[in-house]
Amino acid sequence: MGASTAVDKYSEDDLPAYEPMPWSLKEIRAAIPSQFFVRDTRKGLLYLARDLLMAAVAWSLATYIDPYFKQSAIADALTPVGAEVARWSAWCLYWWFQGLIFTGIWVIGHECGHGAFSDHKIVNNVIGFITHSFLWTPFFSWKISHHRHHSNHASMERDEVYVPKTRSDLGLPKEGDSKLDYDEILGDTPIYTLYMLIRQQLLAFPAYLLFNVSGQKTYPKWTNHFDPNSILFTKAQRNAVIMSNIGIAFMVWGVSYSSSIWGASEVIKYYAIPWLEVTHWFIMITYLHHTDPIMPHYRGKEWNFQRGAAATVDRPFLGWQGRFFLHDVAHYHVIHHFFPKMPFYHGPEATQHLKAFIGDHYVSSDTPAFKALWENYNKCQFVEDEGDVIFYRDKNGQAIRRPADKYRVNTKVQ
Repeated sequence: MGASTAVDKYSEDDLPAYEPMPWSLKEIRAAIPSQFFVRDTRKGLLYLARDLLMAAVAWSLATYIDPYFKQSAIADALTPVGAEVARWSAWCLYWWFQGLIFTGIWVIGHECGHGAFSDHKIVNNVIGFITHSFLWTPFFSWKISHHRHHSNHASMERDEVYVPKTRSDLGLPKEGDSKLDYDEILGDTPIYTLYMLIRQQLLAFPAYLLFNVSGQKTYPKWTNHFDPNSILFTKAQRNAVIMSNIGIAFMVWGVSYSSSIWGASEVIKYYAIPWLEVTHWFIMITYLHHTDPIMPHYRGKEWNFQRGAAATVDRPFLGWQGRFFLHDVAHYHVIHHFFPKMPFYHGPEATQHLKAFIGDHYVSSDTPAFKALWENYNKCQFVEDEGDVIFYRDKNGQAIRRPADKYRVNTKVQ
């Protein structure tokens, strides 16, 4: 009864109206002091060295877990069951922190992909290739498509990833059609929604690389990041794609060889589970950056680079751990979309200048990350097929924001 009343009371006219930002990128760039665009190779290398040292220390400490907790003295002191609980608790502690450390190393590779790590292209390419290959990301292939994502973010026609489904994609009739039943099409149980969310977190990145899942819908079937002839790449980029594939092939050999020496279970414990956490963390981070009912998407002439850059959300992801281990990748993502070559360590100060200039067009959210993940997954179901400034709608077809009057179109059955 309450839900029905809420739907009945809903009116688009009552929603806050959104006016796209008017400034040029040049005007916004002029508001950011020039020192924040300086790339310091030495400083970047120190961050990388710190991450590698932490990963080595965590790995080394993990080698003591099984021998220590399998001692008879420990079993006598804690009981056999207690010793096993303590042993797996120690492994969970290792997985948590090693997963964060590995993710930080992936972020360094991400910096290299943008050319933000160093002024020297060779340094960016070598470090990016090694760090991303180690974490099963085809560096040059991903770098190419990721650059296109940044160049076209929030464009319904050209963005590379997290392109919203439309009403027609889901087979939903227009608002006011007698056949429309949101609950029948979108009314999943919480258990099924949780299953789909977990599947997204664990499989979304491999699915995107292999099958273009959540990517641009206009691409041909079988579009992927491993085919040098894919629509994602030009002929001039063919060798870079092949090099990326060689990096992944080396990892296939490396993991297989390591498993033959130390056993698959050891490789899984020390390496595979932390790597799986990497895919979870950066899918969660990027999903929450680019998916929120408050953020617009654009079509046609209403899109431009700076409007797309502002259609992202800064989030205090994991608090101090997110800042320390993940190099502020979630805390200061908006400034990164405006200026991808700006080093991450300038993000906090540069964001203050950006925020002062664009005002309400800068968006941040303090909603706890896992709560935001659940809420946005449920609220961001689809966008309308019509309109050049559009917002996500939830499972009842409701938005929380609307375009200003001059951008509104009638999407209901006439």
